[in-house]
Amino acid sequence: MFGNLGAGEIILIVLVVLLLFGAKKIPELARGIGKGMSEFKKGLKDVETEIKTADTEPKNKS
Repeated sequence: MFGNLGAGEIILIVLVVLLLFGAKKIPELARGIGKGMSEFKKGLKDVETEIKTADTEPKNKS
């Protein structure tokens, strides 16, 4: 899942993040990342829908 990262490296990364941001700030960061990902997925879905509807619309030859 994390490439070549082992358990020791993951623990070290988590500890560094805890030291940098603090335990109270991490849930806020995770919430912000989650909202950003959901907005990105929504935008991607909207673009896909727009492309599909543009593909199925008849072309005007005027």
